[in-house]
Amino acid sequence: MALLDQILEHNETFVESKEYEKYRTTNLPNKRMVIVTCMDTRLTELLPKAMNFKNGDVKLVKNAGAIVTHPFGSVMRSILVAVYELNADEVCIVGHHDCGMSNINSKEILKKVVDRGVSQDKIDTIKNSGLDLNKWFYGFESVEESVKHSVNMVNNHPLLPANVPVHGLVIDPGTGKLDVVVNGY
Repeated sequence: MALLDQILEHNETFVESKEYEKYRTTNLPNKRMVIVTCMDTRLTELLPKAMNFKNGDVKLVKNAGAIVTHPFGSVMRSILVAVYELNADEVCIVGHHDCGMSNINSKEILKKVVDRGVSQDKIDTIKNSGLDLNKWFYGFESVEESVKHSVNMVNNHPLLPANVPVHGLVIDPGTGKLDVVVNGY
């Protein structure tokens, strides 16, 4: 059975048995915070437990490395929507140790792109558009420095109100221990 079929089969039972009821909440975060964190599977349940959040408490934005790469990209847009439309009063960037974006090798990724069947013509089209794929796929060498960079990117955004604190933390994906990199207060 294909994974999607398994998901849909489970979902039918989930809905019929009304398991969703224990997750009901509003679209506004109870603790009025938006968190940007990594998509690492180890953080899926660990991060909310380690930070004492439950369903409905925060807005959670995930991407590779918890990196805010562009002041007008989708992550920053999500933060601003959380602040202006969803009542988030604080922002928290949470990176983690042993992140896959640490010391990522863009040349190896591009080789895998080709190995998976993407033509060199398509890669060249992207390169000719002005996007440097080596920079685009680049992660970071230090998670602490990456978190500081993302905090600065958010803090210095011209549309973010000055009274919104932006924090930076690093979590240990093995233990859940949090270390403060930037205290936004």
